[in-house]
Amino acid sequence: MEFLPTTLGTRPRLAVEVRAEGVVAARAEDAAALMTAVMRADLAVGAVVPGLRGGNVLDRVGVVGAIRRVLDSVGAGERSRDVTLVVPDAAVRVLLLDFDQLPSKMTEALPVVRFRLKKLLPFDADDAVVSYQVMSSGKGGVRVVAVAMPRDVLGEYEGVVTEAGYLPGAVLPSTLAALAGLDEAEVPALVVNAGPGAVTTAIVRAGILLLHRSVDMSGDRSGSEVPSGALPLVDRESSAEEWARQEALGPGGYDRLDAEAAMQTSVVESAGVREVEESILARDVAQAVSVAAAYFEDTLQVAPESVLAAGTLGAETLATMMRESGLEGLRVREMVDAGMLQAGAVTATIPRGWLAGVRGALKN
Repeated sequence: MEFLPTTLGTRPRLAVEVRAEGVVAARAEDAAALMTAVMRADLAVGAVVPGLRGGNVLDRVGVVGAIRRVLDSVGAGERSRDVTLVVPDAAVRVLLLDFDQLPSKMTEALPVVRFRLKKLLPFDADDAVVSYQVMSSGKGGVRVVAVAMPRDVLGEYEGVVTEAGYLPGAVLPSTLAALAGLDEAEVPALVVNAGPGAVTTAIVRAGILLLHRSVDMSGDRSGSEVPSGALPLVDRESSAEEWARQEALGPGGYDRLDAEAAMQTSVVESAGVREVEESILARDVAQAVSVAAAYFEDTLQVAPESVLAAGTLGAETLATMMRESGLEGLRVREMVDAGMLQAGAVTATIPRGWLAGVRGALKN
């Protein structure tokens, strides 16, 4: 099963993303990924609860029906039933790993990557589906991005697509899928993929992933003793060196430990205090963006000027959250622009942020 963007010809012309908020599908005729048809279907609250343990899909009938509706709509006339499936970031772990050296053959390198993951994953690496991609290599070593997903969790997402009458030929995490839609320009990009329950920040330059960090703001449903407020890129306790490398101190003495503590505050569970919930959500999202912006400046020696918004919150809401939380100076714009949609592709109101993942999944 493919977990990372690959070259032209290996992925289908249909893509569907499953999120806690709903499902969205798109079709493109070629790897330029001009979307010729898109469709969205909302899900009931609690139908999908993304996480690293089984039980992600709680309303199987509802989710299968939604997937079938959106794919039947955009795939009208398609002979192939193959589809690229985009899954929530909270259901996978994405890690940047450094090796002194790595075998060139995937069959030899994959066991090495899997062995390295044993100490970094909060689930059994031997019972996970693992994929990796080399980001850079040279005399200084080899850096790879590795993606791991518990096999039973992957089975849930693949299962609902199969029951809907389609074949998941490739699987991509939401933010990595969105990043695949970017041109490989030298100008670095700061991407924020945010929804009501989770936010992922990523930095990419010339197609090279520099940072990928996910924060779960939905609370701990697993009963684990491990705090659920933050899903760091790397487990700090088991790999302090890698954690430090990927959480650089920002300008002005930014305190990484304070940021981590703030990120571990989950959204208030009481449904009767919506204003408090929204305030906490805005604070946590803004804090995640602040950490990423500090890392951007520390690593690239230049402050980011803008943020590319993916996910269901959208650029306008994200900008408001940042402004109300005191995070100024960053212009926010949608990752998907009007030029990425063919005239007539949208038959219903679909915010552009919803389309970032499926658009990237369709692009070479």
